[in-house]
Amino acid sequence: MASTPHAPGFLGLGGLRLTRRGRLVVVLLTVLVVAAAGLVGQQAVAGSPGGPLEVRLHTVAPGESLWEYARVIAGGQQDVREVVADLRDLNELDSADLQVGQVVLLPLE
Repeated sequence: MASTPHAPGFLGLGGLRLTRRGRLVVVLLTVLVVAAAGLVGQQAVAGSPGGPLEVRLHTVAPGESLWEYARVIAGGQQDVREVVADLRDLNELDSADLQVGQVVLLPLE
């Protein structure tokens, strides 16, 4: 009987095994790529009927609220209720309630 050759494996690498150092290098490279992608995605531009709006991504921390963000953005020159409504529209939120860890778009000041 003829013997069957071994399957080439994933990407044709067959029985290739990484050493401890090789696994460490692969993990570190993965972490670097993910970190770089996270840094690149920290700013975005959101469009609206009034034109493009430069925004930043913000992760909600404990104790923060949409109303707090609106007060800062309004700066005493705008009605905070209108700013809350704008932030809800920008983030496509049904209410002003936020969850810790939620990522929201905030206009750059």
